[in-house]
Order: sequence, then C-alpha cells, then structure tokens
Amino acid sequence: MMAVACTYVEIPGPDTTDYSQQGEGAESLSLADPNATLETKALYSNLWVIQQKGFMFGHHDDLTYGRYWYGTEGGSDTKDVCGDYPAVYSMDFAEMIDDRYDSKDSQTSTAIKLRCIKEAYDRGMVIIGCIHINNPLTGGDSWDNSSNKVASEILKTGSATNKKFLAWLDRLAVIASELKGADGKSIPIIFRPFHEHTQSWSWWGTSCTTEKEFIDLWQFTIKYLRDTKGIHNFIYAISPQMDSSKTEEDFYFRWPGDKWVDFIGMDCYQGINNSVFTNNLKKISAVSKTKMKPCGVTETGVEGFKTTNYWTNNILGPMTGRTVSLLVTWRNKYVGTNESDTHYFSVYPGHPSAADFVKMYKSEVSYFCTDLPDMYTMAEGYTVK
Repeated sequence: MMAVACTYVEIPGPDTTDYSQQGEGAESLSLADPNATLETKALYSNLWVIQQKGFMFGHHDDLTYGRYWYGTEGGSDTKDVCGDYPAVYSMDFAEMIDDRYDSKDSQTSTAIKLRCIKEAYDRGMVIIGCIHINNPLTGGDSWDNSSNKVASEILKTGSATNKKFLAWLDRLAVIASELKGADGKSIPIIFRPFHEHTQSWSWWGTSCTTEKEFIDLWQFTIKYLRDTKGIHNFIYAISPQMDSSKTEEDFYFRWPGDKWVDFIGMDCYQGINNSVFTNNLKKISAVSKTKMKPCGVTETGVEGFKTTNYWTNNILGPMTGRTVSLLVTWRNKYVGTNESDTHYFSVYPGHPSAADFVKMYKSEVSYFCTDLPDMYTMAEGYTVK
C-alpha cells in the first residue's frame, strides 16, 4: 500500500468540563446487566470519565505475542518501545469456545491468553474481547457467509445449531466465571459479540441475517449469558465497521436497543485518511453523548505501515479533543524471522515509527497502563444502575 502524506493539523485540547457536576443526567449511567459486579460497574463509570480527558491506547493480543516473540511472560511490543504496557488488552475468545477449543494449538493459546487477562487486570489494565467464532451451521469459519439460515437455526429452540451455539456460550460462561484477579474478584470484560455486523462478510452480517434476526440473535446471546448462566462481569459493546465517512444515523443500523448495548465501538480501517477518521470520531462522540454510553475505536490500523509520523499525525492528531475512551490497533502477527510477512498494525522494536510512538506516549491525552486511575473503583460522583 502506498503511503499518502498527510498534513498535521493542531486540534484543540481535551474537554476539561467536570461532568460529575452536571446534574443527575451526567451522574447516572446504566448497564444492560443491572446485577453487574461492583468492579464491572466501576469500570463502566471510569470509561465514561476518562473519555472526557483523553483516550486509552490498546493493542490486540499485545500481551500474547509480538512480531518476534510468542507467549513470553511479561512480553509486549508496546512496552518494548515506550517502556509501558498499553492501557487496553484486546483479545479473542473464539478458539476457546467453538469446536476448536480442544485442539492442542487452541489449548496452548487459551492458557496464554487467560494468563495475560489476569496479568492485565492485576496491573490495572482494561480488557476487551471479541469472538471470531466459526459458523455453527456449516462448520466453516467466521467468514463463511454461504447460508442465510444460521441465525434462524440458532434461534430455533432444540435445533442442532441451537444446541451447538449454546454449548459454545456455556464454555464462554465457564471462562468468564473463573476469570479472577489476584484480589479474588471477577475480572470485568468489555465483550463485543458479532462485531462488524454492518458488513456482509460474516455469518451474522448483512448477507446472512435480516435486521430482526440480528437483533434477536444479539438479545438472545446477552439473555443467555446474563440470565441463564449468571455472568455479571460483561460490558456489552457493539462494533459496526466504519471505514468510510459515516453519519450518526449509520451507528444505529441494526441497533439492538438502548437496553441491550453498553458501549458504542467502531472498527475503523480508514487507512491514513484523517478526514474520514476525524469525521467518524465526531459522529461516534455525538452518539455517545446522546445515549450516555462510553465509546471507543475498537479496531483500527494500517497493515504493514511504514509511515514514520503515523502515531502523532494519524492517531494522536485526530483523537485529541474527542470524547472517545479508547483506541485499539489490531495485532502484530508473530512472524519470527520472516520479514516478508507484514501483517502488523502497531509498533514494535525497530519499526521506523518507534520514535514517533514515544511522542504519542508522552502526550497528556494518551493513557497507557501507568497513566490509568483505579479503573475498578467507582468514579467519584457517579452511579451505575
């Protein structure tokens, strides 16, 4: 991909308004799960507060592996460059719960990821998880959109697909219930099922499900985890794909309902197009304010980028002054010595943008692990229902 030069534009600083003094509307937040744990509610309050001040930097699988290492305890490409862990650890539960769960490779990966989740929580980091689960009807992968019957079969009580999908959720529930930190408390997770649902590529996407089927599937999944399995440490996040310039209304496409969404995300692979990114950040911020729900960039990045000023120009610049709680770049695939494999989306030692990444790290509006307040104690002046 050819790099395109972008001009850095100085953007006004963060909103310094004390939202805890703005009355009941700003003080009271609500979750899809009224029985969420105290730590989950506390995290939710802090997600809202922190986006008034800046954004948390996150990286998918950052603690699990990097470009030149795999499974090393304490490992992090981010830390190796700036000396600090990211504020957000993003990961995928899929191979832990679908029909791959008992393969040797999946068991190895699962053990590493579960260790990393616990380490991240104990450091005070925020954890966000997706599920690229296989197609429970056809046996294909997440990208198998060959059938438009998957959701309807999942929703058909007693069908083979329904039983299989519920077995997968049962495994997820066991994992969620057993995830505890050194303090003995359940670890809160920002959970984003059926991400990029606005696209056609997945079996839960627009080519395979009607609007009603998608909404029913979303609500069915939350009901089962929350009410049947008693999982109370999830914050439910929706993540539409927003690669091109969008409107506020675009964020409500296939919206499952205000009572079924806690966190408004967007997967935004806009390349280095600052105008698209800035527009979409403004729109998601407006939706966040309207719905009184925190928001964030749940996936972004440019595969194999070599731009030396990428972080200050294409991330920090557009993110400064926005009310967006987090930004997560996609993974750096472990490639060992195979330099021809350029599947990476973030910085690592030796990357030409490393010095620029440190500049972003030092900004007062970018939050990394050691910058975080206690994310698991309720923010002062707030209540979460």
